[in-house]
Amino acid sequence: MLDTSRATTDDHRIAAEIATAAGQLLLSTRDELVAKGADQWQIKDAGDTYAHRFIVDRLAELAPDDAVLSEEGKDDRVRLERERVWIVDPLDGTREYSEGRSDWAVHVALCVGGVPAAGAVALPGLDRTLTTDPASELPDADDGPPVLVVSRTRPPAAAVVVAEALGADLLKMGSAGAKAMAVVLGHADIYAHSGGQFEWDSCAPVAVAEAAGLHTSRCDGSPLVYNQPDVYLPDLVICRPEYAEASLAALADAMRGG
Repeated sequence: MLDTSRATTDDHRIAAEIATAAGQLLLSTRDELVAKGADQWQIKDAGDTYAHRFIVDRLAELAPDDAVLSEEGKDDRVRLERERVWIVDPLDGTREYSEGRSDWAVHVALCVGGVPAAGAVALPGLDRTLTTDPASELPDADDGPPVLVVSRTRPPAAAVVVAEALGADLLKMGSAGAKAMAVVLGHADIYAHSGGQFEWDSCAPVAVAEAAGLHTSRCDGSPLVYNQPDVYLPDLVICRPEYAEASLAALADAMRGG
């Protein structure tokens, strides 16, 4: 569960400023590379590399005593001895980024004692950054069936289970951060995922979602815990509170083979 009491005002500000600035860097990098005729692989690699270096360097300046876990960096196990650890995904959704789409994100979050305490998710293609402080205000729910946000390519098993149980409409999008923020922004009601994610994929989105008043958990309903020795964290549910019980019940039934 999000514990903002363990973060300072500066922590929230740092998360937002770094995520936003990294997003601006990524936009300018993509524009420059496209102008030079770079292919999608070159754009992906450059984006990952430049954003990672920028975020790590800024955290070293602004929070020099904290550890950092980044998707694009070597895992320094000293983080397991630290109470405060920044967990970042410098470019969430490299495919969408390289294709010139807007459904990609930058994740910057601070965990204290394994629990998210501050975070920001930048959506540079939409010129928005969503934060834990100030938290986003959750829009009123729309009438009609719930909307479940899923991968552009192949919906994971958890999404299929919840969609069928709740009669949900599907909204296809790219990165994990973009999907989670679609729920925060009110474009969708549920994001359920199983398989293939790591701590940096969900930490900042979970922090921002919880700050907005959304339900977050693993698919079995247990809490999402971060800064673990094994950073594989394959499943999660982010949804409006009114859909949490039914979504988790459907997933539990599926796991029992019902």
